[in-house]
Amino acid sequence: MMTAAGNGMWAEFGQLAAFAPAISHFVTTRDGGCSKGLYAAMNCTHYVGDDPECVARNRQILCESLPVCPLCLAIPRQVHGNAVRVLRQDFLQMTEAQREDILQNVDALVTGVPGCCLCVSTADCVPILLYDPCRRVVAAVHAGWRGTVRHVVREALGEMARTFHVRPADVWAGIGPSISLDAFEVGDEVWEAFASAGFPMPSVSRRDAATGKWHIDLWESNRRELLQCGLHASHVEVAGICTYRHSGRFFSARRLGAKSGRILSGIQLNP
Repeated sequence: MMTAAGNGMWAEFGQLAAFAPAISHFVTTRDGGCSKGLYAAMNCTHYVGDDPECVARNRQILCESLPVCPLCLAIPRQVHGNAVRVLRQDFLQMTEAQREDILQNVDALVTGVPGCCLCVSTADCVPILLYDPCRRVVAAVHAGWRGTVRHVVREALGEMARTFHVRPADVWAGIGPSISLDAFEVGDEVWEAFASAGFPMPSVSRRDAATGKWHIDLWESNRRELLQCGLHASHVEVAGICTYRHSGRFFSARRLGAKSGRILSGIQLNP
C-alpha cells in the first residue's frame, strides 16, 4: 500500500519503504511546489512547458524533503520506447549539458551508483521502480502503452542482469499511480498491438458493452511482465491509484492535456 510522506509532497510503496535506509524512493503528488496553472504545483519535469525557475525550485524542494538528499536527479527525456541507459559513476561528474545528452530518448534507467536518483516522468503512463537488495541495483522505468507493448520493463530487467548479474527472483517492484483499466479506453489498433505482442488479452483487456470500445489494463500487463521475467508475485506492489480519477492529487494528461505537469517517480541507493 502506498502511504503519504514528505509532508504530502510524495508517496512511497510500503514494500520498498521497508528497505530504508538502504534506499530512498518517492512518487510525487501535485502538492508542495510553486508551479502554477496546469503545472500546479509540484511539477519537476523540465520539458513540458513549465517555467524553468519553478521546475528548478520544485526539484530543490523535493530533494530537501527526502530522507537522504540525492547527489543528482537523473530525469530522462522519454519517447515511449524501450531504450535502457545504465548510469555509472562518471555521470555524477558530468556537466548538465552532458547529462542531458546521455538522457535523451531513454525510457528506463539502471544504476548501482549511490546518490544517483533515477527518475521517470508520467501523467497516466505507468512508473515502475525496481530494487535488487542483493546486488544493490536500482532501476526506474517509464511504461506507457507503447513502452509496455515494446516490453520496456523486460528490457530493464535484462540490462540489470547483463550489467550487474541481477537475478529477477531477488528484485522488488513498485507499479505506481497511472491510468486504470476503467479509464483507459483505446482504439482497436491498440488492442491489436497488445495481442500481437503476446499479452493474454482476456486477462488485460475488456470491451465496454455500452460503447463497444476496448479498455486495457496497464497495471496488470506490467505486473504479468514482471512475473514472466521471474519476479515473485509477493515482490510486486501495485499502487492501484488511477491518475485519471484522481487528477486533483496526481497529474493526468488525459484530464489536463499534454501541456501540464508530470508525476516524478524516483529511486536511489543511499550513500
